[in-house]
Amino acid sequence: MFRPIRAAVFTATCIALLASLDPALAQDRRVPSSPAEIKLSYAPIVQRVQPAVVNVYAAKVVQNRNPLLDDPIFRRFFGVPGQQPEQMQRSLGSGVIVDASGLVVTNVHVIEGADQVKVSLSDKREFEAEILLKDSRTDLAVLRLKDTREKFPTLDFTNSDELMVGDVVLAIGNPFGVGQTVTHGIISALARTQVGITDYQFFIQTDAAINPGNSGGALVDMNGKLAGINTAIYSRSGGSQGIGFAIPSNMVRVVVTTAKGGGKAVKRPWLGARLQTVTPDLAESLGLRTPSGALVASVVPNGPAAKAGLKSSDLITAIDGQAIDDLNAFDYRLATRPLGGTAQLDVQRAGKPIKLTVQLEAAPDTGRNELVITTRSPFQGAKVSTITPAVADELHLDGDAEGVVITDIGDGTAAQNVGFQKGDIILAINNQKIARTTDLEKAAKDQPRLWRITVVRGGQQINVTLGG
Repeated sequence: MFRPIRAAVFTATCIALLASLDPALAQDRRVPSSPAEIKLSYAPIVQRVQPAVVNVYAAKVVQNRNPLLDDPIFRRFFGVPGQQPEQMQRSLGSGVIVDASGLVVTNVHVIEGADQVKVSLSDKREFEAEILLKDSRTDLAVLRLKDTREKFPTLDFTNSDELMVGDVVLAIGNPFGVGQTVTHGIISALARTQVGITDYQFFIQTDAAINPGNSGGALVDMNGKLAGINTAIYSRSGGSQGIGFAIPSNMVRVVVTTAKGGGKAVKRPWLGARLQTVTPDLAESLGLRTPSGALVASVVPNGPAAKAGLKSSDLITAIDGQAIDDLNAFDYRLATRPLGGTAQLDVQRAGKPIKLTVQLEAAPDTGRNELVITTRSPFQGAKVSTITPAVADELHLDGDAEGVVITDIGDGTAAQNVGFQKGDIILAINNQKIARTTDLEKAAKDQPRLWRITVVRGGQQINVTLGG
Protein backbone atom coordinates (compact mmCIF):
# COMPACT_ATOMS: atom_id res chain seq x y z
CA MET A 1 0.00 0.00 0.00
CA PHE A 2 1.04 3.60 -0.53
CA ARG A 3 1.88 5.52 2.64
CA PRO A 4 2.64 9.21 3.08
CA ILE A 5 6.03 9.50 4.80
CA ARG A 6 7.08 11.96 7.41
CA ALA A 7 12.41 10.49 5.06
CA ALA A 8 19.24 6.50 6.59
CA VAL A 9 22.74 6.28 7.92
CA PHE A 10 25.17 7.64 5.30
CA THR A 11 26.46 4.76 3.16
CA ALA A 12 30.21 4.58 2.80
CA THR A 13 30.18 2.26 -0.20
CA CYS A 14 29.40 4.95 -2.79
CA ILE A 15 29.45 4.18 -6.48
CA ALA A 16 30.82 7.43 -7.95
CA LEU A 17 30.94 11.17 -7.41
CA LEU A 18 29.36 12.74 -10.48
CA ALA A 19 28.98 16.25 -9.13
CA SER A 20 30.68 17.88 -12.09
CA LEU A 21 28.49 16.20 -14.70
CA ASP A 22 25.50 17.72 -16.45
CA PRO A 23 22.47 15.47 -15.74
CA ALA A 24 20.90 16.48 -19.05
CA LEU A 25 23.63 14.86 -21.10
CA ALA A 26 23.16 11.11 -21.21
CA GLN A 27 26.42 10.59 -23.05
CA ASP A 28 28.36 11.98 -20.03
CA ARG A 29 26.96 9.37 -17.66
CA ARG A 30 29.26 6.43 -17.02
CA VAL A 31 30.01 3.69 -14.53
CA PRO A 32 33.21 3.73 -12.45
CA SER A 33 36.22 2.75 -14.56
CA SER A 34 38.76 2.09 -11.81
CA PRO A 35 38.96 1.09 -8.11
CA ALA A 36 40.01 4.66 -7.31
CA GLU A 37 36.71 6.01 -8.59
CA ILE A 38 34.74 3.58 -6.42
CA LYS A 39 36.44 5.08 -3.35
CA LEU A 40 35.11 8.53 -4.12
CA SER A 41 32.60 10.02 -1.68
CA TYR A 42 29.31 11.90 -1.71
CA ALA A 43 30.49 13.91 1.29
CA PRO A 44 31.17 17.18 -0.64
CA ILE A 45 27.59 17.21 -1.95
CA VAL A 46 26.14 16.36 1.46
CA GLN A 47 28.12 19.08 3.22
CA ARG A 48 26.89 21.62 0.71
CA VAL A 49 23.17 20.74 0.78
CA GLN A 50 22.62 19.45 4.33
CA PRO A 51 22.24 22.90 5.97
CA ALA A 52 19.23 23.62 3.74
CA VAL A 53 17.31 20.52 4.87
CA VAL A 54 15.33 20.96 8.10
CA ASN A 55 13.14 19.04 10.52
CA VAL A 56 9.50 20.10 10.80
CA TYR A 57 7.51 19.57 14.00
CA ALA A 58 3.75 20.17 14.07
CA ALA A 59 1.45 20.08 17.08
CA LYS A 60 -2.29 20.40 17.55
CA VAL A 61 -4.64 20.20 20.52
CA VAL A 62 -7.30 17.49 20.34
CA GLN A 63 -10.07 16.57 22.75
CA ASN A 64 -10.27 13.03 24.09
CA ARG A 65 -13.94 12.41 23.46
CA ASN A 66 -15.47 9.34 25.09
CA PRO A 67 -17.43 7.38 22.44
CA LEU A 68 -20.17 6.73 25.03
CA LEU A 69 -21.08 10.43 24.73
CA ASP A 70 -22.49 9.67 21.27
CA ASP A 71 -25.03 7.29 22.83
CA PRO A 72 -28.28 9.22 23.53
CA ILE A 73 -29.25 6.84 26.39
CA PHE A 74 -25.91 7.44 28.13
CA ARG A 75 -26.28 11.21 27.66
CA ARG A 76 -29.82 11.13 29.06
CA PHE A 77 -28.90 9.36 32.29
CA PHE A 78 -25.39 10.64 32.91
CA GLY A 79 -25.39 14.01 31.19
CA VAL A 80 -22.51 15.57 29.27
CA PRO A 81 -19.38 16.69 31.12
CA GLY A 82 -18.70 20.38 30.66
CA GLN A 83 -14.99 20.14 29.93
CA GLN A 84 -13.45 17.39 27.82
CA PRO A 85 -9.81 16.41 28.47
CA GLU A 86 -7.32 17.77 25.93
CA GLN A 87 -4.22 16.15 24.51
CA MET A 88 -1.36 17.52 22.42
CA GLN A 89 -0.98 15.53 19.21
CA ARG A 90 2.39 15.80 17.48
CA SER A 91 3.72 14.88 14.06
CA LEU A 92 7.13 15.20 12.51
CA GLY A 93 8.55 15.46 9.03
CA SER A 94 11.17 17.22 7.01
CA GLY A 95 11.46 20.33 4.87
CA VAL A 96 13.76 22.23 2.52
CA ILE A 97 14.75 25.91 2.67
CA VAL A 98 14.12 27.29 -0.82
CA ASP A 99 14.61 31.01 -0.18
CA ALA A 100 17.29 32.76 1.88
CA SER A 101 14.65 34.80 3.71
CA GLY A 102 13.48 31.61 5.45
CA LEU A 103 10.89 30.02 3.16
CA VAL A 104 10.57 26.27 3.74
CA VAL A 105 8.71 23.79 1.54
CA THR A 106 7.27 20.60 3.08
CA ASN A 107 4.23 18.33 2.67
CA VAL A 108 0.71 19.38 3.58
CA HIS A 109 0.16 16.11 5.45
CA VAL A 110 3.07 16.99 7.77
CA ILE A 111 1.46 20.20 9.05
CA GLU A 112 -2.25 19.57 8.36
CA GLY A 113 -4.44 20.89 11.19
CA ALA A 114 -1.44 22.07 13.21
CA ASP A 115 -1.90 24.78 15.86
CA GLN A 116 1.86 25.24 16.11
CA VAL A 117 4.70 24.53 13.67
CA LYS A 118 8.41 24.55 14.56
CA VAL A 119 11.39 24.14 12.27
CA SER A 120 14.73 22.78 13.48
CA LEU A 121 17.83 23.56 11.42
CA SER A 122 20.79 21.25 10.92
CA ASP A 123 22.72 23.31 13.52
CA LYS A 124 19.99 22.47 16.12
CA ARG A 125 18.48 25.95 16.25
CA GLU A 126 14.67 26.05 16.34
CA PHE A 127 12.28 28.63 14.90
CA GLU A 128 8.54 29.10 15.04
CA ALA A 129 7.04 29.00 11.57
CA GLU A 130 3.85 30.30 9.99
CA ILE A 131 2.02 28.55 7.17
CA LEU A 132 2.02 30.75 4.07
CA LEU A 133 0.34 28.43 1.61
CA LYS A 134 -1.14 24.93 1.50
CA ASP A 135 -1.75 23.28 -1.85
CA SER A 136 -3.62 20.05 -1.17
CA ARG A 137 -3.68 19.15 -4.88
CA THR A 138 0.08 18.57 -4.79
CA ASP A 139 0.45 17.88 -1.02
CA LEU A 140 2.91 20.79 -0.81
CA ALA A 141 3.01 23.55 1.80
CA VAL A 142 5.24 26.60 2.18
CA LEU A 143 6.27 27.91 5.62
CA ARG A 144 8.05 31.07 6.71
CA LEU A 145 10.42 31.14 9.67
CA LYS A 146 9.38 33.80 12.21
CA ASP A 147 11.52 36.48 13.83
CA THR A 148 14.57 35.99 11.65
CA ARG A 149 16.97 38.57 10.25
CA GLU A 150 19.60 36.37 8.65
CA LYS A 151 20.17 34.75 5.29
CA PHE A 152 19.67 30.99 5.33
CA PRO A 153 21.33 28.36 3.13
CA THR A 154 19.06 27.19 0.32
CA LEU A 155 18.73 24.49 -2.31
CA ASP A 156 18.37 25.49 -5.96
CA PHE A 157 15.90 23.66 -8.19
CA THR A 158 17.09 21.36 -10.94
CA ASN A 159 15.02 20.85 -14.09
CA SER A 160 13.24 17.61 -13.21
CA ASP A 161 12.37 17.06 -16.87
CA GLU A 162 16.07 16.39 -17.50
CA LEU A 163 16.34 13.58 -14.95
CA MET A 164 16.84 10.06 -16.29
CA VAL A 165 16.19 6.59 -14.91
CA GLY A 166 19.45 5.39 -13.41
CA ASP A 167 20.64 8.81 -12.21
CA VAL A 168 22.15 8.69 -8.72
CA VAL A 169 20.25 10.68 -6.08
CA LEU A 170 20.50 11.38 -2.35
CA ALA A 171 17.55 11.46 0.06
CA ILE A 172 17.91 13.72 3.10
CA GLY A 173 15.40 13.94 5.93
CA ASN A 174 14.44 12.99 9.48
CA PRO A 175 13.27 9.33 9.47
CA PHE A 176 11.49 8.18 12.63
CA GLY A 177 12.68 11.37 14.35
CA VAL A 178 16.22 10.03 14.81
CA GLY A 179 17.76 13.17 13.30
CA GLN A 180 18.95 14.29 9.90
CA THR A 181 19.94 11.28 7.81
CA VAL A 182 21.31 10.79 4.30
CA THR A 183 20.70 7.80 2.03
CA HIS A 184 21.57 7.21 -1.59
CA GLY A 185 20.10 5.30 -4.51
CA ILE A 186 19.04 5.82 -8.09
CA ILE A 187 15.99 7.10 -9.88
CA SER A 188 14.06 3.87 -10.43
CA ALA A 189 11.35 5.31 -12.66
CA LEU A 190 9.91 8.60 -13.87
CA ALA A 191 6.36 9.80 -14.46
CA ARG A 192 4.73 7.30 -12.10
CA THR A 193 1.01 8.01 -12.51
CA GLN A 194 -0.78 5.27 -10.53
CA VAL A 195 0.29 6.22 -7.01
CA GLY A 196 -3.00 7.83 -6.01
CA ILE A 197 -1.87 10.23 -3.26
CA THR A 198 -2.34 13.67 -4.91
CA ASP A 199 -4.34 15.17 -7.76
CA TYR A 200 -1.25 15.38 -9.95
CA GLN A 201 -0.10 11.81 -10.52
CA PHE A 202 3.42 12.27 -11.87
CA PHE A 203 6.09 11.12 -9.42
CA ILE A 204 9.79 10.35 -9.36
CA GLN A 205 10.35 6.82 -8.02
CA THR A 206 13.57 6.07 -6.16
CA ASP A 207 15.13 3.18 -4.26
CA ALA A 208 16.98 5.53 -1.87
CA ALA A 209 15.90 4.40 1.61
CA ILE A 210 13.19 6.74 2.89
CA ASN A 211 10.94 6.10 5.88
CA PRO A 212 8.23 7.76 7.99
CA GLY A 213 9.63 11.18 8.94
CA ASN A 214 11.15 11.79 5.49
CA SER A 215 7.99 13.52 4.21
CA GLY A 216 8.93 16.95 2.89
CA GLY A 217 12.63 16.08 2.74
CA ALA A 218 14.93 16.60 -0.22
CA LEU A 219 15.73 14.32 -3.12
CA VAL A 220 19.01 15.76 -4.41
CA ASP A 221 20.82 15.15 -7.70
CA MET A 222 24.58 14.89 -8.16
CA ASN A 223 24.85 18.63 -8.80
CA GLY A 224 23.54 19.26 -5.28
CA LYS A 225 20.23 20.61 -6.59
CA LEU A 226 16.69 19.79 -5.52
CA ALA A 227 15.24 17.12 -7.81
CA GLY A 228 12.09 16.51 -5.77
CA ILE A 229 10.30 16.50 -2.42
CA ASN A 230 9.97 13.03 -0.86
CA THR A 231 6.33 12.40 -0.10
CA ALA A 232 5.32 8.72 0.00
CA ILE A 233 6.56 5.14 0.20
CA TYR A 234 5.11 1.85 -0.94
CA SER A 235 5.24 -0.38 2.11
CA ARG A 236 3.38 -3.24 3.76
CA SER A 237 5.25 -2.81 7.04
CA GLY A 238 5.44 0.98 7.27
CA GLY A 239 9.21 0.97 6.70
CA SER A 240 11.32 1.36 3.58
CA GLN A 241 11.06 -1.40 0.99
CA GLY A 242 12.98 0.39 -1.71
CA ILE A 243 10.03 2.08 -3.41
CA GLY A 244 9.70 5.77 -2.60
CA PHE A 245 8.04 8.63 -4.44
CA ALA A 246 8.98 12.30 -4.76
CA ILE A 247 7.13 15.28 -6.21
CA PRO A 248 9.23 16.60 -9.15
CA SER A 249 11.02 19.90 -8.58
CA ASN A 250 9.26 21.58 -11.51
CA MET A 251 5.94 21.18 -9.69
CA VAL A 252 7.50 22.29 -6.39
CA ARG A 253 8.80 25.42 -8.12
CA VAL A 254 5.24 26.42 -9.17
CA VAL A 255 3.97 26.27 -5.57
CA VAL A 256 7.00 28.10 -4.14
CA THR A 257 6.74 30.86 -6.77
CA THR A 258 3.10 31.43 -5.79
CA ALA A 259 4.05 31.72 -2.10
CA LYS A 260 6.88 34.14 -2.88
CA GLY A 261 4.43 36.33 -4.78
CA GLY A 262 2.06 36.48 -1.81
CA GLY A 263 -0.55 34.16 -3.30
CA LYS A 264 -2.76 32.14 -0.95
CA ALA A 265 -3.80 29.63 -3.60
CA VAL A 266 -1.97 28.22 -6.60
CA LYS A 267 -3.53 29.19 -9.91
CA ARG A 268 -2.78 26.91 -12.83
CA PRO A 269 -3.63 26.88 -16.53
CA TRP A 270 -7.09 25.61 -17.42
CA LEU A 271 -7.69 23.65 -20.61
CA GLY A 272 -11.47 23.84 -20.61
CA ALA A 273 -11.94 20.25 -21.73
CA ARG A 274 -12.53 16.87 -20.11
CA LEU A 275 -9.92 14.29 -21.05
CA GLN A 276 -9.74 10.54 -20.63
CA THR A 277 -6.90 8.03 -20.69
CA VAL A 278 -6.63 5.83 -23.77
CA THR A 279 -7.31 2.21 -22.83
CA PRO A 280 -6.13 -0.72 -24.95
CA ASP A 281 -9.69 -1.11 -26.31
CA LEU A 282 -9.86 2.59 -27.22
CA ALA A 283 -6.42 2.40 -28.83
CA GLU A 284 -7.59 -0.49 -31.00
CA SER A 285 -10.74 1.38 -32.08
CA LEU A 286 -8.66 4.47 -32.89
CA GLY A 287 -6.14 2.46 -34.86
CA LEU A 288 -3.25 3.27 -32.50
CA ARG A 289 -0.27 0.96 -32.11
CA THR A 290 0.00 1.70 -28.37
CA PRO A 291 -2.51 3.00 -25.77
CA SER A 292 -1.02 6.44 -25.18
CA GLY A 293 -2.14 10.05 -25.25
CA ALA A 294 -5.10 11.88 -23.73
CA LEU A 295 -8.45 11.65 -25.52
CA VAL A 296 -10.76 14.68 -25.55
CA ALA A 297 -14.18 13.61 -24.23
CA SER A 298 -15.84 17.03 -24.21
CA VAL A 299 -14.97 20.69 -24.66
CA VAL A 300 -16.30 23.61 -22.58
CA PRO A 301 -17.80 26.35 -24.78
CA ASN A 302 -15.67 29.51 -24.92
CA GLY A 303 -12.85 27.89 -22.89
CA PRO A 304 -9.18 27.89 -23.97
CA ALA A 305 -9.54 24.50 -25.68
CA ALA A 306 -12.57 25.61 -27.68
CA LYS A 307 -10.85 28.83 -28.73
CA ALA A 308 -7.78 26.85 -29.82
CA GLY A 309 -9.94 24.62 -32.02
CA LEU A 310 -9.77 21.42 -29.94
CA LYS A 311 -12.70 19.07 -30.56
CA SER A 312 -14.22 15.96 -29.00
CA SER A 313 -12.44 12.75 -30.07
CA ASP A 314 -9.15 14.61 -30.67
CA LEU A 315 -6.14 12.76 -29.27
CA ILE A 316 -3.50 14.92 -27.55
CA THR A 317 -0.10 13.28 -28.03
CA ALA A 318 2.30 16.02 -26.88
CA ILE A 319 2.46 19.46 -25.29
CA ASP A 320 5.33 21.77 -26.25
CA GLY A 321 7.12 18.77 -27.74
CA GLN A 322 6.86 16.61 -24.57
CA ALA A 323 5.11 13.31 -25.20
CA ILE A 324 1.85 12.62 -23.35
CA ASP A 325 1.45 9.02 -22.22
CA ASP A 326 -1.86 9.43 -20.40
CA LEU A 327 -4.29 11.86 -18.80
CA ASN A 328 -2.18 12.28 -15.64
CA ALA A 329 0.89 13.17 -17.67
CA PHE A 330 -1.05 15.87 -19.50
CA ASP A 331 -2.43 17.31 -16.24
CA TYR A 332 1.11 17.56 -14.84
CA ARG A 333 2.62 19.09 -17.98
CA LEU A 334 -0.13 21.71 -18.22
CA ALA A 335 0.01 22.51 -14.50
CA THR A 336 3.73 23.31 -14.66
CA ARG A 337 3.29 25.80 -17.52
CA PRO A 338 3.28 29.51 -16.52
CA LEU A 339 0.07 31.50 -16.83
CA GLY A 340 -0.13 34.19 -19.48
CA GLY A 341 1.66 32.46 -22.34
CA THR A 342 0.70 29.77 -24.81
CA ALA A 343 1.34 26.07 -25.27
CA GLN A 344 1.45 24.06 -28.46
CA LEU A 345 -0.52 20.82 -28.58
CA ASP A 346 0.25 17.96 -30.95
CA VAL A 347 -3.09 16.41 -31.82
CA GLN A 348 -4.30 13.52 -33.92
CA ARG A 349 -7.68 14.17 -35.52
CA ALA A 350 -9.21 11.35 -37.57
CA GLY A 351 -5.74 9.85 -37.89
CA LYS A 352 -4.09 13.05 -39.14
CA PRO A 353 -1.58 15.09 -37.10
CA ILE A 354 -2.32 18.77 -36.46
CA LYS A 355 -0.88 21.44 -34.17
CA LEU A 356 -2.99 23.77 -32.03
CA THR A 357 -1.98 26.73 -29.87
CA VAL A 358 -3.82 27.09 -26.57
CA GLN A 359 -3.80 30.12 -24.27
CA LEU A 360 -2.58 29.47 -20.72
CA GLU A 361 -5.19 31.09 -18.50
CA ALA A 362 -6.73 30.27 -15.13
CA ALA A 363 -10.24 28.89 -14.83
CA PRO A 364 -12.97 31.37 -13.78
CA ASP A 365 -13.71 30.95 -10.08
CA THR A 366 -16.35 33.52 -9.14
CA GLY A 367 -19.38 32.42 -7.14
CA ARG A 368 -17.85 29.37 -5.45
CA ASN A 369 -19.47 30.32 -2.09
CA GLU A 370 -17.81 27.45 -0.23
CA LEU A 371 -19.16 26.56 3.22
CA VAL A 372 -19.32 23.71 5.75
CA ILE A 373 -22.71 22.24 6.68
CA THR A 374 -22.97 22.27 10.48
CA THR A 375 -26.69 21.60 10.94
CA ARG A 376 -27.62 18.11 12.10
CA SER A 377 -28.38 16.32 8.83
CA PRO A 378 -26.90 13.69 6.50
CA PHE A 379 -24.65 16.47 5.16
CA GLN A 380 -23.23 17.55 8.53
CA GLY A 381 -19.43 17.92 8.28
CA ALA A 382 -19.36 18.23 4.49
CA LYS A 383 -17.65 21.18 2.82
CA VAL A 384 -19.61 22.13 -0.27
CA SER A 385 -19.10 24.51 -3.16
CA THR A 386 -21.15 25.85 -6.02
CA ILE A 387 -19.59 24.40 -9.18
CA THR A 388 -17.46 26.91 -11.09
CA PRO A 389 -15.08 26.11 -13.97
CA ALA A 390 -12.21 26.14 -11.45
CA VAL A 391 -14.01 23.70 -9.13
CA ALA A 392 -14.90 21.42 -12.05
CA ASP A 393 -11.25 21.45 -13.13
CA GLU A 394 -9.98 20.66 -9.62
CA LEU A 395 -12.36 17.72 -9.14
CA HIS A 396 -12.22 16.46 -12.75
CA LEU A 397 -15.95 17.01 -13.27
CA ASP A 398 -17.64 17.37 -16.63
CA GLY A 399 -17.18 20.87 -18.01
CA ASP A 400 -20.95 21.37 -18.19
CA ALA A 401 -21.57 20.19 -14.60
CA GLU A 402 -23.82 22.47 -12.54
CA GLY A 403 -25.07 22.61 -8.99
CA VAL A 404 -23.35 21.95 -5.67
CA VAL A 405 -20.44 19.55 -5.12
CA ILE A 406 -18.85 18.14 -1.97
CA THR A 407 -15.21 19.30 -1.87
CA ASP A 408 -14.19 17.79 1.48
CA ILE A 409 -15.61 15.69 4.32
CA GLY A 410 -14.56 15.75 7.96
CA ASP A 411 -13.48 12.51 9.63
CA GLY A 412 -16.15 10.85 11.74
CA THR A 413 -18.87 13.25 10.59
CA ALA A 414 -22.44 12.38 9.66
CA ALA A 415 -21.67 13.00 5.99
CA GLN A 416 -18.82 10.50 6.08
CA ASN A 417 -20.88 7.93 7.99
CA VAL A 418 -23.71 8.19 5.49
CA GLY A 419 -21.24 7.48 2.69
CA PHE A 420 -20.91 10.78 0.85
CA GLN A 421 -17.63 11.28 -1.00
CA LYS A 422 -15.54 14.16 -2.26
CA GLY A 423 -16.75 14.96 -5.79
CA ASP A 424 -20.39 14.00 -5.19
CA ILE A 425 -22.75 16.46 -6.90
CA ILE A 426 -25.98 17.11 -4.96
CA LEU A 427 -28.70 17.70 -7.58
CA ALA A 428 -31.86 17.67 -5.47
CA ILE A 429 -33.24 17.12 -1.97
CA ASN A 430 -36.89 16.06 -1.60
CA ASN A 431 -37.49 17.08 -5.25
CA GLN A 432 -36.11 20.58 -4.63
CA LYS A 433 -33.28 21.52 -7.03
CA ILE A 434 -29.97 22.40 -5.34
CA ALA A 435 -28.31 25.09 -7.46
CA ARG A 436 -26.21 26.95 -4.86
CA THR A 437 -24.58 26.14 -1.55
CA THR A 438 -27.16 28.30 0.23
CA ASP A 439 -29.90 26.02 -1.17
CA LEU A 440 -28.22 23.02 0.44
CA GLU A 441 -27.66 24.88 3.71
CA LYS A 442 -31.35 25.81 3.85
CA ALA A 443 -32.47 22.25 3.04
CA ALA A 444 -30.22 20.88 5.80
CA LYS A 445 -31.87 23.22 8.35
CA ASP A 446 -35.41 22.05 7.41
CA GLN A 447 -34.70 18.62 8.98
CA PRO A 448 -37.46 16.61 7.27
CA ARG A 449 -38.45 13.18 8.58
CA LEU A 450 -37.33 11.61 5.30
CA TRP A 451 -34.47 12.63 3.02
CA ARG A 452 -34.77 11.86 -0.70
CA ILE A 453 -31.44 12.87 -2.20
CA THR A 454 -30.35 12.82 -5.85
CA VAL A 455 -26.56 12.56 -6.27
CA VAL A 456 -24.24 12.32 -9.28
CA ARG A 457 -21.10 10.28 -8.65
CA GLY A 458 -18.62 9.46 -11.41
CA GLY A 459 -21.13 10.53 -14.05
CA GLN A 460 -23.86 8.20 -12.68
CA GLN A 461 -27.05 9.51 -11.07
CA ILE A 462 -27.95 7.89 -7.74
CA ASN A 463 -31.19 8.27 -5.75
CA VAL A 464 -30.83 7.82 -1.99
CA THR A 465 -33.52 7.73 0.72
CA LEU A 466 -32.50 8.28 4.35
CA GLY A 467 -34.45 8.55 7.60
CA GLY A 468 -34.51 11.87 9.43
